[in-house]
Amino acid sequence: MERNSINPAVLVWARESAGLGLAEAARKIGLSASRNLSPAEKLAQIEQGARAVSTSLLECMSKAYHRPLIAFYAATPPPTGERGADFRTLPPDRRCEDAPTIDALIRDIKARQALVRELVEDDEGVEPIRFVNSLTMDTPISVAAQAIAGALGFTSRGFRRGPVEAGFAYLRELVERTGVFVLLMGNLGSSHTNISAEVFRGFAVADRFAPFVVINDQDAKVSWSFTLLHELVHIWLGASGISGGSADSRIERYCNDVASALLLDQAELEGFVWTGDDRALEAINQIAQEARVSRSLVAYRLFRSHVVTEIVWRTLTDRFRQEWLAERERLKAIEKTARKEKPGGPSYYVVKRHKLGDALVDLVRRSVAEGNLTPSRAGQVLGVSAMNVQPLISGKAA
Repeated sequence: MERNSINPAVLVWARESAGLGLAEAARKIGLSASRNLSPAEKLAQIEQGARAVSTSLLECMSKAYHRPLIAFYAATPPPTGERGADFRTLPPDRRCEDAPTIDALIRDIKARQALVRELVEDDEGVEPIRFVNSLTMDTPISVAAQAIAGALGFTSRGFRRGPVEAGFAYLRELVERTGVFVLLMGNLGSSHTNISAEVFRGFAVADRFAPFVVINDQDAKVSWSFTLLHELVHIWLGASGISGGSADSRIERYCNDVASALLLDQAELEGFVWTGDDRALEAINQIAQEARVSRSLVAYRLFRSHVVTEIVWRTLTDRFRQEWLAERERLKAIEKTARKEKPGGPSYYVVKRHKLGDALVDLVRRSVAEGNLTPSRAGQVLGVSAMNVQPLISGKAA
């Protein structure tokens, strides 16, 4: 192949849009070190046009970067993939953080959603989901919350019957029954591509046949239910897009207000007085524990109820997050030690099914059984190789 037949800028775009650094990309495409150059340095030379790229290496890049081979023959890099609306209010330096990884993740989500939509539309008698785009931001918060709770059959009692994980499972099941697919995705399949919840909290695809909600599972588990409801409000508004960062925009405040109203009734905050001491913090802890929600959600409701100032709310939110990050690192160290002493834990398939959700796995299972989906396309929907589809959807793999 001629050295100049491939635009080096396209190679850079393909790698960066896949969320890969030079070293990781070089490893994934199988470059080896030579006497004078590391694999990363070789790849850098290829991307600078100083070293030729073979057809076989392009094929490796195609697989590693999740791009069709023909994409590498484009004259110039294409525009950044469409994310839908970006509801985040981040400073410029934070907006660029993890941007290639987020683009790759959302491209993956939208490709899966498009395949799922085809499957859903092929079902006889399927009708558009009525609640998608049924609200506006002029709808009062209480009315919107009642509409969503009624459509889901959601009750605080049901949500609070068990620990935080049980509450999320309860809510997720109710949401998936309405036709919304709920996925847990916070990276591109490896911990090296983890995305901070501060720059990406959730993503909603407000499609009337196959709406998707994606939750960043790198966030605290106690926050997952709130994020699910927040993104669900986006679907009710008919507003697809990405959420994260602070709730400074009107639509993000609206979604936060409706979601928090569903999880924590205003009456549960009556009598609270912010004194700025340990007793006030303990009161917030108590409310959060009883409601199975995060302390940050309680602080937000107190702010929106004019019980605390915005400065107090933001200070508390930052404090609670720093405490959670410290606790997460402590638990990671404990888990690492425990795994060394007693290896084991949930299998790959159990974890994968949990991340995908019952609704998506069940749809693929039915479609494969009915001959409407090949193992290859099923793998694309599930984000696994074709050989892993059957053990994943059968539920029999240990």
